[in-house]
Amino acid sequence: MQKKLLDLLIKNINEPLTIREMQDILNASSTSVVAHHLTQLEKKGYLKKNPANPKDYQILKDAPEKQITYLNLYGLAHCGPNGSILDGNPVERMPISTRLISFPSVEAFMVKARGDSMEPKINEGDLVIARKTNDADSGSIVVCVNDGEALIKKIKKEGESIILISLNPKYQPFLATQDFKIEGEARGIITNKVS
Repeated sequence: MQKKLLDLLIKNINEPLTIREMQDILNASSTSVVAHHLTQLEKKGYLKKNPANPKDYQILKDAPEKQITYLNLYGLAHCGPNGSILDGNPVERMPISTRLISFPSVEAFMVKARGDSMEPKINEGDLVIARKTNDADSGSIVVCVNDGEALIKKIKKEGESIILISLNPKYQPFLATQDFKIEGEARGIITNKVS
């Protein structure tokens, strides 16, 4: 059943099916049977589901993803002209459960937040999990390089300009410079705050 279900998911990757549609195609007795097998495929590392949207899943085609992966942790340091924080050596490699990452872990990296410009969402010392990309939608929080400095900022696109915004209102938004480059989109936060 799981093999048939995985083949069905691969075949319909561009137009995901509902659980009810999967039930009908597989002649399963109920939607809960399909949901159970989807959960088993996820546990075995063959697919990743977005907890907020059951139709949003990614199939990990090459091999099942391990339950623990090691992500490179980079510091937010100056990068130099045309530099990338991902060019440098990671500060550390940290073990993390792949269930905490809603995309293939090979596309993930982490940075340690510094300063208070992204409070209250991201605090000093928090670990930000990012998905490698060089583009992001307006309104996204990104790990980027601007004027040789690695930053975590919310971006706002206005025509050809990109405005970098801090979540902390005591910091003013500013325009991205010529060397601006997105390294990844923030997709998760492991907080360092002790209550």
